[in-house]
Amino acid sequence: MVLFIIPSLAHLSLALRRDFLIPQNKARAEVGVQPLIWNKTLVDYARGYAYQRIRDCSLQHSEGPFGENLAVGYGDQFTATDAIDMWVGEKLYYDYESNSCFGDECLHYTQVVWRDSINVGCAKVICYNDWWFAICNYDPPGNYDGQRPY
Repeated sequence: MVLFIIPSLAHLSLALRRDFLIPQNKARAEVGVQPLIWNKTLVDYARGYAYQRIRDCSLQHSEGPFGENLAVGYGDQFTATDAIDMWVGEKLYYDYESNSCFGDECLHYTQVVWRDSINVGCAKVICYNDWWFAICNYDPPGNYDGQRPY
């Protein structure tokens, strides 16, 4: 008798949730913001949009009602944590005193740490071109002009 062990989708989903949540909540804790809560409605929204991008992996926003961060990466080793690391890595371009970005973009970072964002849902798919597409949606959304993220 041969026994094949296939990981359940629930297990994979829990691992993906952990990989998306832990680094975002770590970045939020560093600036004194409450942790994000994983939200199934936002997961479903993110997954639906990720599948819309599966043909081209284009970094094109959904224009939906939520805050949104997108990332693409290549290779078998591209993880959810890699996407979050890219967004949180923009911290060095954010100047709290002037509440502005300098040098490069920082709006992915400020969405991750936006104090009023409570819920998050994320997804990751492999596109037809073998690139990975990652998306997180936030509710309430952040990055309002003139407001500080934290």
